[in-house]
Amino acid sequence: MRLLECGHAAEAGASRMCEHLVAEEPPGYYRLLTGSMVRFDLACEECVDAPVLMTVCEGCVERAADSGDALGWKGTPEVRHEDGEVRGSLTSRHCRVHLLNDRCLAPLPHGWLALTADGLVDLDKGLVCEAPIEIEVERSGRRAPLLALHTSADGCYAAVVVDHGQRAVIVDLRSGAVVLELDRGNYHVEWTPFPIAFLPDERVVAATAWNRLDVFDLLSGAVLTEREPEGVLFHGRLTLSPCGRRVLDDSWAWSPAGLPSVLDLEAWLVDGGEPPRHSLSQRWYAWDQPVAWLSADLVAIQRIGEDDEAMLDGVELHEVPSGRKREPFAGPVGPMWGHKGLLYVSGADGFEVWDPDRGARIGLVQGFRPTAHRDGTFVSLSDGVLNSFSVD
Repeated sequence: MRLLECGHAAEAGASRMCEHLVAEEPPGYYRLLTGSMVRFDLACEECVDAPVLMTVCEGCVERAADSGDALGWKGTPEVRHEDGEVRGSLTSRHCRVHLLNDRCLAPLPHGWLALTADGLVDLDKGLVCEAPIEIEVERSGRRAPLLALHTSADGCYAAVVVDHGQRAVIVDLRSGAVVLELDRGNYHVEWTPFPIAFLPDERVVAATAWNRLDVFDLLSGAVLTEREPEGVLFHGRLTLSPCGRRVLDDSWAWSPAGLPSVLDLEAWLVDGGEPPRHSLSQRWYAWDQPVAWLSADLVAIQRIGEDDEAMLDGVELHEVPSGRKREPFAGPVGPMWGHKGLLYVSGADGFEVWDPDRGARIGLVQGFRPTAHRDGTFVSLSDGVLNSFSVD
């Protein structure tokens, strides 16, 4: 049996790191990017400028990573651009509607709903109900609060929420009536968007305290998750999986660290108590990152690394519920959505299409930067023009 330089069997896999990290209590380490994707070697601070690397097994790498502190990255990742034609059509139409901000456009089954100074406006049918829907934007906190809009998949309900604030209301779009008012308190709410997600069968999951989520029946207003409050997580943006069974909670906790995790809604509603939670990673001082479900069991989170001051632009991929990490890829920055296994990003140069299996950008629509998505149609609304791109 061939042994690696660390003394362990080669069959266990092989990586490279400096000799000082092959120790029971290894020191902190840098990741030295090799120029191939986001692959890297490891070197301690003493060796980082002139590393002499040895071939070691994955067990030794894991011990060094678990025991030492990640000090940062050295080098440049490979960002793969393999752009081809983006199959689809870009259309524009005039629309005499002005959004309060970019978070105030949301999908309906056959159109779009906008939050304006006048109220909620169906872009095809006109005003649904008047503003301000009895909600005020709080002016305290480190992050500026913003009104934002969410809609249910069946188009029956809309939620007007204060991101980085404490309140939300849910409106029945068929009648224009407010059916639910929510308040999560004011304890550090400035650090996250308001946690809310519409579920199938006229239900919604939303924050009712900084450390508590509840599920409501929108027909009756009943709380479906009665229990004693507990928990240390500050809940963040909720993103529902395509199958509707799971939701990603982009939460954080002291000291502080971002703790994105996936909640099993089906098991929660059957068993009661606190929702079963699958933690994906721990990211010091980093949360409220763009996320997207690529399938019912694969989720993408932007930025690569474990510390806000030492992260790369790109995407980490997590399988659910196993928690297994796939190889990350560098490049994507900006709001993003998953559709039919591909990742769509509203980036600095325009509308980007990424293939997570290849870790590469495979298309770009220059200058188009969507803010909302429905079933493969992406839209932006500004200066009285609705731009829409439908992918084939």
